[in-house]
Amino acid sequence: MKLRNFFVVVLAIAGSLTSFAQSNLLNAKVPDEIGKKTPAQLISDNDKPLPYGYVHDRDILLGKAIWEMIDLDERVNFPLYFPIDENLGKERRSLFNVLLQGIKDGRITEVYGDDYFRTKKTLQDMATSFTYIDTIQTGRDEINNYYDEYMSGARVLDPQYIDKRELTAQDISGYKIKGYWYFDKRQGELKYRLLGICPVSPEAREIGSENADVIDLFWVYCPSVRDILHENKAFNDKNSAMSITFDHLLNSRRFHAVVYKEENVYGDREIVEYMKENSQMQLLESERVKDKIRDFEQDMWNY
Repeated sequence: MKLRNFFVVVLAIAGSLTSFAQSNLLNAKVPDEIGKKTPAQLISDNDKPLPYGYVHDRDILLGKAIWEMIDLDERVNFPLYFPIDENLGKERRSLFNVLLQGIKDGRITEVYGDDYFRTKKTLQDMATSFTYIDTIQTGRDEINNYYDEYMSGARVLDPQYIDKRELTAQDISGYKIKGYWYFDKRQGELKYRLLGICPVSPEAREIGSENADVIDLFWVYCPSVRDILHENKAFNDKNSAMSITFDHLLNSRRFHAVVYKEENVYGDREIVEYMKENSQMQLLESERVKDKIRDFEQDMWNY
């Protein structure tokens, strides 16, 4: 019996390695074969995100839209930030690189400029936020000294006089997320549905500046990109063979976030608008909003 149990454990571990580790890692004869699955593996994997169940409007006893901020300086949120090096391969990419590459490839089309998903946004609209090119003062002096030659094309400005900054995954400071908490009376359970995510960072022109203001780069409607998020995995520091997909990580709320806005009668005003210049009170108000939602579920079972 003990021997049988041992074989069961071995088979379970082998199955998990096949599912979560780099595909064909131990069988590859050349590096190009790493990550490529055989047709038999593709058929057996059936690797798709767990679909959301249908929820009828009449089954929602409580509903509340909540906006939260994920700070990437917190250690628990590192899987959403790292790796910032894009040369590690397709198997190791940060969430920002996954979203941006999906937009560039045309696979992610539900990109918006606001958190209510009303105005669509294109890469061309975001060009000034991602890339900044300008001539430094020394270059301007050079052009002024040889103005006629530069205008005629006889002289070309040296690249050392060009200040070019590009926004990368390293510059992302956090993510704003919008979700919907609802109590499903049919199942008697409080649930959460992620609706949107937005990377936050300074503009390219302010990279490296002290006290640079951060902006919302773009909002992505999450239900439309679940397949892409499921294809890419976050790194597991404790066991690289048991990585977790970005879709699973976000939907299971394996991160720490602070509420900065809730759906309210005042035009969905942010907490900072009525708790001004008091960070402690803002955090306490954030916790109060969370407790208000959690208490509703607890009160359902009180008699």
